[in-house]
Amino acid sequence: MANIIAVVWDFDKTLVDGYMQDPIFEYYKHDANKFWIEVNKLPEKYESQGIKVNKDTIYLNQFIKYAKEDKFKGLNNDKLRKFGGKLKFYNGIPEIFKKTKEKINKNTKYKLYGIEVEHYIVSTGMKQIIEGSDIRRHIKQVWACELIEDKNPNRPEETIISEIGYTIDNTSKTRALFEINKGVGIWEDIDVNMKIEKEFRRVQFENMIYIADGPSDIPAFSVVKKNGGSTFAIYPKGKEKEFKQVEQMRKDGRIDMFAEADYSEGTTAYMWIMNKIEEYADRIYNKERDKISLNTIPKHIID
Repeated sequence: MANIIAVVWDFDKTLVDGYMQDPIFEYYKHDANKFWIEVNKLPEKYESQGIKVNKDTIYLNQFIKYAKEDKFKGLNNDKLRKFGGKLKFYNGIPEIFKKTKEKINKNTKYKLYGIEVEHYIVSTGMKQIIEGSDIRRHIKQVWACELIEDKNPNRPEETIISEIGYTIDNTSKTRALFEINKGVGIWEDIDVNMKIEKEFRRVQFENMIYIADGPSDIPAFSVVKKNGGSTFAIYPKGKEKEFKQVEQMRKDGRIDMFAEADYSEGTTAYMWIMNKIEEYADRIYNKERDKISLNTIPKHIID
């Protein structure tokens, strides 16, 4: 078993103030509110036809539609990655990623037992935007939605997003958590459905911290909490509605703690995350040290 402490992050409104697609609307000079109003009407539109849709990921169809209609001219995966470079993160991002790792790496007692911190992103957003962002180099793995490209029917010399390849919604985020738990994509030939005894899994749930912004992440919060991990919620500074949402989740036992979305050194979010990581590291260290004590060869007792 690897002694990994995993910090798993949501993305929109957790790491960035708003949505990761905001740079797209700015670039194409399109009203973001109008776009999302249209998206919110899609479930009712399609369900009136007797078709069920996934409310978490139906927005992808609208981006594809806009690309094909040239409203988002030439929108492809390369452009999505470039938009990722324009994201504006909350204060303290990406510094907290580095500081959490340094806190553990610089402590010789933790290094003795191979204790490490890894960061993951599990998002219903677009993977290519995350891949192009400034924080990607600090992240071990990313789970998010992926789009397939094809030739643009209006200009065959260029490609545009044309189909949905892979999706993550707020329920299937829990699958991603089990993939992190088992080491899918890191250990060879490991599949999420493969039976692996708890002690042999790469990241124990009790060593996992899940950080997100609201009620849509309750399924993921519940899986982490149920399996012994910790949960933390973020709300934007001064936003009373969002504050009440996370406070209610705390009362309901969904989360352990919440704070304003500021990860700068000295803030509540920074101190809670750093303290929780140190708490985990100490527990792992003590557990490993106790194993050695229990396996010490017994000596003769001399009167």
